[in-house]
Formats: sequence, structure tokens, C-alpha cells
Amino acid sequence: MLTFEEKQKIIESFPQLTRKEVSMKRLNYHYEDSLYEKTIVVQYLHPNGNGFIYLADVPGYETDGRGLVNIREATEKEIRAMIADSIEALSEDEELEEAIEEAWINDESTLLLKEEEGFWNVYHGLNLEDSFGEYGEAVAYLKEEGFSFKGEEK
Repeated sequence: MLTFEEKQKIIESFPQLTRKEVSMKRLNYHYEDSLYEKTIVVQYLHPNGNGFIYLADVPGYETDGRGLVNIREATEKEIRAMIADSIEALSEDEELEEAIEEAWINDESTLLLKEEEGFWNVYHGLNLEDSFGEYGEAVAYLKEEGFSFKGEEK
């Protein structure tokens, strides 16, 4: 387990963070440029080595009910990754882009091309016809099957 001082040195290597002392000799580290009300990245770093990093809604982390991950047993590499991920999450604009949906037609039917969670899915009605990792792959498939983008001449 890393000592309090080792954890403190790792955390303070991130110039974006501002140290603030709290009760019982604990330290909080704030990211003042956060796009959200939440600015605390490291919460309650304690001289006994305990502490938490805010990672609510960041994929790949199991957080408690407050969105925190305990760093008591974390390695330097893990702490660095968690802090970087927390800062990135607090820096990202939450506005989601509108999902893309396109109608593709041929003489007999219409297929719908939809972007969903990083994939390009082709639907015939409610049925999933095929799924692609890239938009270009999906378009190539649709064109090979004789479909054209609705509004575009065949």
C-alpha cells in the first residue's frame, strides 16, 4: 500500500488540481475548471492512506452511492489513471449528439440505418438485419444490396 505522502505526491503531480485541507487532517483536491457543480476529484485523502476519487458515470469503475472509488489499496498507476479519467469526465460537455438515423430504400423495401452506442445497425422494421463498427462499412453493405439513401437518386 502506498503511503499518504506517496499518494499526495502522485495527486499533486496533476497541476489542474487545487489542494484544500478539511477536518481530521484530511485533504481534498478540486478541479476548479469542472464544467459541473462537482469539483472534487480526490476526496478525504487521510494520513492513514485512505481516500476516494470521484468517478461517477465513468465506464470501467465500480463506485459507491456517491460516485466514489476507494484508493486505499490502489497502485500509483491506478491512481494516476483514475485521476486522469475523473478530470476528463468533469471536462466533457454532457450534451449528447443526436443519434443518426437514415432511411435507405430500394424498389421493394426501406431499411433504417441507426447509430447506437458506437455501432451502425441496419433494421428492417423492428428486426436487426446487420451491425457494423463503421459507418462506411454499413453504407457499403447497403449499396451492395441495392439500396440508396432516401432522397438520393439511385
